[in-house]
Order: sequence, then structure tokens, then C-alpha cells
Amino acid sequence: MTTLNVFCAGAAQAAVTEIAGKFERDTGHAVSAVFGAVGAMKARVVAGEPADLVVLTAALIDELIQQGLVVAGSRVDLGKVGTGVAVRAGTPLPDVKDTHVLRANLMAAKRVLFPDPAVATAGKVVMSALDKMGIRDKLKSRLHFFPNGYAAMNDLAKSTGLLEMGITQITEILANKGVTLVGALPAEVQNIAVYSVGLAAKSADAALAKELIRRLTGFSAQPVLSAAGFDVGS
Repeated sequence: MTTLNVFCAGAAQAAVTEIAGKFERDTGHAVSAVFGAVGAMKARVVAGEPADLVVLTAALIDELIQQGLVVAGSRVDLGKVGTGVAVRAGTPLPDVKDTHVLRANLMAAKRVLFPDPAVATAGKVVMSALDKMGIRDKLKSRLHFFPNGYAAMNDLAKSTGLLEMGITQITEILANKGVTLVGALPAEVQNIAVYSVGLAAKSADAALAKELIRRLTGFSAQPVLSAAGFDVGS
């Protein structure tokens, strides 16, 4: 039995977990997947940890290709993911339809939870959005960083506080039943990320890794990716 090592962005965790599980049942081989913020996952690959597949943003996969750590020509896109706003399940839904009402609701929030912008795509999007709305400094004491979007959503789900908002990739919100997706960030402050998979240059079993890539990106994967929150239509 072969074990494939996968380093994967948290945004793709739900879909990759489901597809990898079926791969294991069908083939008898194992998948050992590590999930987290894209920056942290890239750093582990760069550090030389054993890898067969890497699932990150397209831009970071391309960087790994340039560094010789992912096989050139192996990148395949899974789909697009936007950044969204969440609240704890069962609490009132704030309006996020445009930047004006979003700004007002953020200003009223007691806590704003999101992944660390130093390592996470969504965290960078949030900080950019706060800058564009001119409220980054005003909210500084109420901003709470987490290692990844899953950690942020888990904290929000377990909290008992009032007027709390979480912001991360929509796929990470939908995967946590303890929170509710309010909606995507308005277009003016939104940033759509393309997530991709690539074959690690030092894969111990490239043929088997390519089979998992095929399953992650093929026709049968489309319903799973769509249900997880990916836009696979373009």
C-alpha cells in the first residue's frame, strides 16, 4: 500500500477530504493530507517535507513550479473561490450587500475573526478590504487572527458573544455547520482566488499521484467541488 502525502489549502479541505476518501476506498492506497493556510502549506513544501500533491492558489503553485518543487505542466485548476462573511448559526444575519452597509456592520461588531494575513489568502483580502473602507485602524483592537479559516470559523461557532463576524473563504464557511454564510464580500472589496493542484517534483509515486489529481479535477469531481463552494463553471 502506498501513502500519498498532500499539502492542501484549507479552502479546498472539504472537497479534497471527500474525494481522497473515495480514492482510498477504490484503490486501497492511503492519503495523508495536511490542511492549513496557503502560506504555511507552501512553506512546508519549500522546507522539503515529503509531498506527492500540492493544492494551493494557482499563483503559489506557479511559484513552486518556478522553484522546481512542482512539476512544470502539472498544474490543474480546481475552481474559483470568493471570500465571504459568516456569523454564528442561529444569530441575526447582517447586511453585506454593498461596502457602505458592510462598513457600518463591521464598525458595530464586537469581534471580527479571520485567518492571519501573514499566511492566508482570505486574511490578505480582509486587510485589503478594511483599508479600502478606511476602517482598519478603527477596528484594530477587535480584529482576531487565526492560523487558518477553519480555526476562525470553529472559534466563531463556539463563541457566545454578540455582534461577531467571521470572514474567510466561502468554502471554509460552508464546511462548518456551526456558522452561517451571510454572503460574499461586495465586488469592490472582493478577490476571487483560483485554487489548483500540482504534482510534487519529488513524488514517490508519480503515477498514483496523477490518478488522484485526475479524480480531484475530472468530471466526477465537479459536483463535489460545487457543493463545497467552488465556482467550476469558468
